[in-house]
Amino acid sequence: MKFDLHTHHFRCGHADGNIRNYIEAGIQAGLGVIGISDHTPYFGDPSDQAFPHIAMAKSEFAAYVEEVLALKKEYEGAIDVLLGIESDYFPEHVEAYRKILDAYPFDYVIGSVHSTGGISIFNKGRWKGLATEEKVAVKTEYYRLISESARTGMFQILGHIDAMKGNYPDFSNIPAPGPLEDCLKVIADCGVAIEINTSGKTKLSGGWYPSDDILERALYHGVQVTFGSDAHKPSRVGDEHEAVAARLKEIGFTSWVYYKQRQKIEVPL
Repeated sequence: MKFDLHTHHFRCGHADGNIRNYIEAGIQAGLGVIGISDHTPYFGDPSDQAFPHIAMAKSEFAAYVEEVLALKKEYEGAIDVLLGIESDYFPEHVEAYRKILDAYPFDYVIGSVHSTGGISIFNKGRWKGLATEEKVAVKTEYYRLISESARTGMFQILGHIDAMKGNYPDFSNIPAPGPLEDCLKVIADCGVAIEINTSGKTKLSGGWYPSDDILERALYHGVQVTFGSDAHKPSRVGDEHEAVAARLKEIGFTSWVYYKQRQKIEVPL
């Protein structure tokens, strides 16, 4: 059974198409389940839309939920539409996010670290002039934040856990194996899944998030995995699903998971 839990739409300000477009694309791709998971508003700022090209406005949030739930009913029997959301992880605002997200009937919440030290993980300029030890410190902090996000209990899925390589492919070669290994242990202990996210192919790094090396270590520690295209246009829904499934089998995984009403559903590969 094919599923894709990571899709966006126009409300976030950097994706094309409406929610119906993504559902229809999911049907065309042969999906049995599609999760709609646009970016949460930025709840750490009093303004309605602090980052108009990154996250949806607070005033759009309830309408987003209502639209997904309405489409879920409309498409019942054709495809299972799940209400998801991708939430940034900001330690200083975690309780504000928790209170708001708990008030809605999300099937799952994806937790993603998109910045460290106040700088986007995709900002190529952040690496300029850094010595190796400084790069190690950045990578260490990135995995510390991901570990911390797993411990909150807020998230069923952790998004693109090596996405810092997206616009800086050498990120994978920064020598910091300890923090990554510790992070995978925490994720396993917390029972949170990680996604294989095929949007890495749209960045400088190419390929998927995370790397095969990380997936091998994740399997060793007992971390479960799920699938997300991270589609920002309908044509990418379900992108490379079969290739990902085949690679996971080669690595040694026998199943992957998705979430409905925040309950884990295991699907054989």
